[in-house]
Amino acid sequence: MIILINSSKTMVSNPGSPLARKPLFREQAKQLMARLGELDQRELRALMKFSPKLAASTEALIDAWNTRPARQTLAIDAFQGDIYRGLDASTLSGGDRDYANDVLRILSGLYGLLRPFDGIMPYRLELEYRLTGDGFQNLYQFWGDAIARKLPRQGRIINLASQEYFRVIEPYVDPARIIEPQFLSVMNAGDEPAFVAVHAKVARGAYARWLIETRLTDPAQFCHFSELGYRFDEEASTLERPVFVRQA
Repeated sequence: MIILINSSKTMVSNPGSPLARKPLFREQAKQLMARLGELDQRELRALMKFSPKLAASTEALIDAWNTRPARQTLAIDAFQGDIYRGLDASTLSGGDRDYANDVLRILSGLYGLLRPFDGIMPYRLELEYRLTGDGFQNLYQFWGDAIARKLPRQGRIINLASQEYFRVIEPYVDPARIIEPQFLSVMNAGDEPAFVAVHAKVARGAYARWLIETRLTDPAQFCHFSELGYRFDEEASTLERPVFVRQA
């Protein structure tokens, strides 16, 4: 079983962990970062739809980016944002973090596929950005089936990543392997359950944490999630698409 989540725009740097390991696609990350380094601030703004201030800070990240071991932060600790608030990786036990390193994978525009203990540097490169280069017109073309080929050939894939990121592997994996939990919220009494992005992102992280802590691998048991006030909606669910509803 593999649990998929995606990277986030917000990152922190906390280098120095002796556990940091080389990312699977470090050479590809170096290639993409070199391509970004060829762009000036005006081109970065056009590519990423940034303000001048954010373009300047992104350019600084590009200039500072490197692969020196002492400068790398564990991926599981580097990313911030809603899904990582739900995951709350810093409070996982040592055993749970080791297990997460075995089963959790992070989809990334720059690094392709990250294991929790892979060492990385802060960056800004979303998969949807239309970065072009020698032989590719966007990042989906750049990665092709390379990321999917690094996933196990058998077993369930628990997709907790956004659709933008899941698209990079979706054409290359058997749909029968995918379990894709859905998280809905009832915002006001009498309302129908609806998708609320910020709530769903936190829930995805919490669901990943729950799977890590419980060590559950049987899809029949994946409906027992009840963190953050969510309850399983049996009528709306299938085995491959369990639905959880929260009264906001």
